Amino acid sequence: MALHALIDVSRESEVPLTVQIQWRIRKEIGAGVLHPGTRLPSSRRLAEDLGVSRSVVVEAYGQLIAEGYLEAVQGSGTRVVPHAARGTTSATLADDGHIPAVRWDLRPSAAGTANFPHREWLSSYQSALRTAGRRGLDYPPLSGVAELRLELARYLGRVHGVWTTPDQVMVVSGFAQALGLLCAVLPRLGIDRLGVESPCHHRQRTFVREAGLMPCAVPVDEHGIDVAALARTGVRAVLVTPSHQFPTGVTLGPERRAALVRWAEDVDGWVIEDDYDGDLWLAHGPRPGALQHLAPERVVYAGTASKSLAPGLRLGWLAVPAPLVAPLERARAQRDLGSDTLTQLTFADLLRTGLFDRHLRRERSRLRGRRDTLEQAVRRHLPEARIAGSPGGLHVWLRLPRHVDEGALVAAALRRSVLVRGGRRYNDPSWPTGPALAVGYTAPPRSGIAEAMRELGDAYAEVRNAWPVPAGAV
Repeated sequence: MALHALIDVSRESEVPLTVQIQWRIRKEIGAGVLHPGTRLPSSRRLAEDLGVSRSVVVEAYGQLIAEGYLEAVQGSGTRVVPHAARGTTSATLADDGHIPAVRWDLRPSAAGTANFPHREWLSSYQSALRTAGRRGLDYPPLSGVAELRLELARYLGRVHGVWTTPDQVMVVSGFAQALGLLCAVLPRLGIDRLGVESPCHHRQRTFVREAGLMPCAVPVDEHGIDVAALARTGVRAVLVTPSHQFPTGVTLGPERRAALVRWAEDVDGWVIEDDYDGDLWLAHGPRPGALQHLAPERVVYAGTASKSLAPGLRLGWLAVPAPLVAPLERARAQRDLGSDTLTQLTFADLLRTGLFDRHLRRERSRLRGRRDTLEQAVRRHLPEARIAGSPGGLHVWLRLPRHVDEGALVAAALRRSVLVRGGRRYNDPSWPTGPALAVGYTAPPRSGIAEAMRELGDAYAEVRNAWPVPAGAV
């Protein structure tokens, strides 16, 4: 049961030993090297093999159990979960690993679809059926039906300040397909590496790598992506979430935005702007405009209906600089024959009639109420934590005091039937950040948010009491 041959830990690295062990085991499970059901060595044995403290391995195992990669079987030790999926079988941004059955699901990716506008969608779908005709039921144009591209160009300009034309709008099956297409086109432009934020979506780096590019991590601070660090990587393309960075929630400020545009111009490069939750800005003031507005010839703007309507629609869009339109269409032709026409026509009707705007007003009001409930619960049950970033979207980034054992907290929460994701999940190992939690607030009923946070507060108290707090550590 020797495992140390797969794990290379370095005491010279700034990355904690526990995180190094977690990352290696997670990687080998995803690659299929550690098969489902594989029994791992005891924490004592692995600690001896690696020459580390047993508590380091115990914490690593605990975090991986909480994330659903491993399971502790009484009398049989620790094993890879029997249904663990190999990450190399397909590249998907939706893969969240094994999801244990819990009472409170606080994952930021948990879809809140209870308020989907069924009546409005049905009305627009019926309208689309009546007006589609024979052309509407034939194979769609690769970049999308003309009606939706027109409405999207109008909507994106009016709401987000995107400079585009219907001819430069491409309708896609969600952001995952959009990113896959861009990863296929960039090598043809002499680009084989893509800058990605750290922290970022936990599957993003793997997705980019499996799509054929080398991801290069670029740190994010309280002002957004570090453009100076980006320049030092030597890449010529970068993927960013400037309006509401995922997962930290910070908004890229005016100086950083201007610097990012200058960088793209200086290196003859491209910026992919993922405005993943742009319709759900919750602050009582104007939301930041699209970065694309500053440099429409350098920025590819990407949006999606996954957060505003439902991820099951698989509906997204790109506003594309003119030189990339034809290459993207050629790449699309090699993969599919376009997106569902009736869904496109339905969404076009929602945009044209104002029903989508009305739905968003209701949804933002609902989410503000949920976020307020969460903020009150954090102040009551986790007073040492701090909510970071701008108010928007479906989750908050909860910064914890730097002495907190994040992995132990996630595991303790799971024992109380609360599923929450730790911040390390989203970090590149080369850019570690302090302990944090990414807390979603759309899956539980609003009345359950406070109870879930009370359980999380009890887990925090348990973990905090188990370790001495260094002077000045909070």
